[in-house]
Formats: sequence, C-alpha cells, structure tokens
Amino acid sequence: MKIFDLQIQGFRSLYNISWKPGNLNVIIGLNGNGKSNLLKALEMLSQSAMGKLSQQILREGGMDSLAWDEQNAAVQFKLVITPPENLNDGKRNNITYQLNLNQLGSSSSYKIGYELLGDHAQFNRRFKPHQMIILERYLSSATIYDDQRRGLLIPQESMVTEESLLSCEFMPFATNNSISLVQNWLSHWQIYHDFQTHRDAAVRQEVPARMESELDFDGSNLVQVLHGLYNTHPDFKMKVNSAMKAAFGDDFDGLSFQPAANQQVALLINWKSSRRSQSSAVLSDGTLRFLYLITILANPTPPVLIAIDEPITGLHPSMVPIIAELARNASRRAQIIITTHSEDFLDAISEYDPTVTIADMDDGKTRLNVLDGESLRYWMKESAFRCINRSSEAEGIA
Repeated sequence: MKIFDLQIQGFRSLYNISWKPGNLNVIIGLNGNGKSNLLKALEMLSQSAMGKLSQQILREGGMDSLAWDEQNAAVQFKLVITPPENLNDGKRNNITYQLNLNQLGSSSSYKIGYELLGDHAQFNRRFKPHQMIILERYLSSATIYDDQRRGLLIPQESMVTEESLLSCEFMPFATNNSISLVQNWLSHWQIYHDFQTHRDAAVRQEVPARMESELDFDGSNLVQVLHGLYNTHPDFKMKVNSAMKAAFGDDFDGLSFQPAANQQVALLINWKSSRRSQSSAVLSDGTLRFLYLITILANPTPPVLIAIDEPITGLHPSMVPIIAELARNASRRAQIIITTHSEDFLDAISEYDPTVTIADMDDGKTRLNVLDGESLRYWMKESAFRCINRSSEAEGIA
C-alpha cells in the first residue's frame, strides 16, 4: 500500500494542496515554505490511526495553532491509497481515507466532523447503490460495512469525539479486512525529525542495554537500535560498515558496544590507526547524524513509509551521495519522502529518478509542484534556491 494522492485543506500553510508522490520523493524549497508542515500532516494522520490524535494536536499547540492563518474552522486530510498487491486483482480501485477536524469556536479544542474509508472511484452520491463505503462517520453517527455490504451502526457511546473511528477498539466487530489493513499501514508510518546531538543528548550517553529494532522519530534510541541490529543482522552490519568506509576510508574498523554499569551499554567507533575507540560522547554531530540516517535507511524491517526532515544538515559533502544511494535502495521496500533545501543532495539523488516536488509560498499558502526534466533544470537555474544554498553552505548550515 502506498500514497497515490494526498489532499490537505486548512492545515497551517497547506491551505489547499494536492500531491501525488512516487516511491522516492524529494521536496525542495526555501525554509519557511511549508515542507515541514507536509511532514507534520503525515504525522498527524499516522498518530490518528494509533488513537493518539488528541495527544499530537496538544503537542502542536492545539487546534487554533493548526488552522491556516489561525482563522480556518476546519482541517481536512484525504488520502488516496493504492491497495496492496494481494488485493489488487485489476478490479479493485484505489482506497480513499478522509478525516475532517472541526474547531470548536475559537478555542484550541476540536471534534471529528467527518471520516470516511472506501472505494475512491465510487464516491459519487448519484451512484450510491454502487458505492463501496467501508466506514463512514458524521460527528457522533457512524456505520461500518462488511464485505457483504451489511451495515453495523456504531453506538454513540462507543465513539470518542477526538479520536478517529479507524483507531477504535471495536473494529474487530467488522468483517471488512480493509479497515485493519489501512489502520495498520497508517500506524506504521515513521516521520523522522528533531534528532538531537547536543552534549546531554541520549545518543551521547550510556543507555540501557535493550535490544531494539525500531528507531524513534527523534533518534533518541539510536544506540539501542544500532546495538540490536548491528549484532543480529549481518546484512545491516555490512551496510553500516560499507557506508562508514565510504565516508571515512579504510581506517574505519567497525562499531562496538561497551558494557557499562547497571546493565548499560555505550556506542564506540573503532579505527585501525588507533588502539583507543571513540565513544559517541566525543563524536562529531555530523558523524552521529550520519549513523542516524544509515540506521533509518538500512533497517532490515523498515516502516512502510519513511519521511525525513532536512536529513543532511551538518553532514560533510562526501556523505551526501551515500545517503542518496541508501534512500534509493530503501525506496524499493518503503515509500520515501525527504525534505531538503540542499542543492548538493538534489544533485546526488537525481540519478535515481526521484519524484521532485518544489515547495514555494504565495500569499501565505504553500504550493507544491512536481517538476522533472527541463522544467526542473530551469527552476534550479532561475530560482533563488541556488543563491540561498550557496549562502547556507558558506555559513556551514547546509
């Protein structure tokens, strides 16, 4: 299952956008043009499928901070999803999932105004007898349909006004397996951002020696995930070693994990030229970020969708093509979305034929335009993007 079309209305700078991503996607544009807002919208949908929508909205500052220009009373998300291969027999249409959030007055509170899951091609009220609606909700009234088109009316007391119907515990009562497929798919998206490398960051500390395989959105459990995957998955270890040697040369001699007090472990990098290993406490920010990106993109069991916000900030230019290649390889197993303002990254990944989307701003509204070939080359030449990049690189922040 993959996103075929994403439509968003009224969410921050995404006043009214429609975007068709591919398997490997790069969204480029200046800072403040709405690239991060797109990833936050994806995160909102994923958290909603897990029953954590209210928590996510609270973290983002409440409904009033999410609405476009703080004046929209509603936010709408609509996903058109390609069905999984085992259900796509040539007769099954794309699936649509829609979620509307209604602001309550001028407060930061909200309620689910509308929610729908079903067959995209049949969403026309004039042909209602042929519709393939799987789930439909109007405020506190909701119906779920099974594979035989029999409707199950959901009791009002069973619904939570601030959480999606897709995430609710009573879903096992419905025999339509599309509900659980979409819920599981959405909940297994991973949006990566806010990786911290400051002196007191978790990645620089000795950590509990837990064997983990899924990286948190902020990479705070990077040491545990590296510890788990590097020691148990030979293919992952080979990819990490290969990427590190490509960046640092043959002097790189592997990672190791030093036991510490209280059943903790520390990350070490070993070098052939030195008998003393380097702990994560003294590694450069760029080296830690490089390991973070390798771990995301080389994971043997990746999320179904991976989105990374500004991945190459702080990386040495020699590392950029390595990340681009890892992203291409990861796109064979997951849908990859990367935001950037780096011309170097765009140049590096262009040979893998990504879907390149330009994010720009007009009257406070983000516009997304997919460009390719000559149109992309012209944009790169004529826009302010190249000048801004050069300025950023001179300051050491690109």
